[in-house]
Amino acid sequence: MTAPAHPAPLAVRDLTVAYREAPVLWDINLEFPAGQLCAIVGPNGAGKSTFLKAVLGLMPKASGSIRFFGAPLAQSRRRIGYVPQRTSVDWDFPTDALDVVTMGLYGRLGWIRRPGKRERELAMQALDRVRMTEFAGRQISQLSGGQQQRVFLARALAQDADVYFMDEPFAGVDATTERAILDVMRDLQEQGKTVVVVHHDLDTVREYFDHVTLLNVSLVASGPIETTFSPELLRKTYGGKVAFLRESVAG
Repeated sequence: MTAPAHPAPLAVRDLTVAYREAPVLWDINLEFPAGQLCAIVGPNGAGKSTFLKAVLGLMPKASGSIRFFGAPLAQSRRRIGYVPQRTSVDWDFPTDALDVVTMGLYGRLGWIRRPGKRERELAMQALDRVRMTEFAGRQISQLSGGQQQRVFLARALAQDADVYFMDEPFAGVDATTERAILDVMRDLQEQGKTVVVVHHDLDTVREYFDHVTLLNVSLVASGPIETTFSPELLRKTYGGKVAFLRESVAG
């Protein structure tokens, strides 16, 4: 069987993740299309964040094959950017915004070579893209939640990756930060990058994304917004508890 000429940014086969023998993700088979803004949605406890952590090697999997652009994670790290949930980060760590962003360049430098003037310039450029240059010297503990989120987004941007994974980047942020994040996502797409986002606000899925994956421990569906983000499939995903959705979900 001939390998595809342009392998998917992420292809997952038979992925299962268990916690104390209870499946958190079960037999996931999934590919994300290149150059798309992709949402992962599902109810609380559906395994959305677990999915990101498992494919990125941040937690063990029970079984499954994971390939980035046709290669295993170990060969693909420089092509991957990751924005974790803001609530999972120790914001009391004594460092400033510029240092946090510069840390995103360590994969390119290696751990022996220290970042220099060029790396600081790249980090400042990333902060500028998220409208945070004036806070470069500010301790991260002194930033608002939205500002902290933009710093971590800048850190991922500094990596100049080909595929970006973001774990609920819009959760609990102000309108200015939400718009800044969306602008960056669309800018990355214009550059041909792929962006995969765990997203919680169903009302904005159609506006923000091109592709949606519906997940509830098992994969319910994955495909273009037009065909996949439907009331029927959402009811399957949420167990029928979607009466709160606006008419815009139905298109």
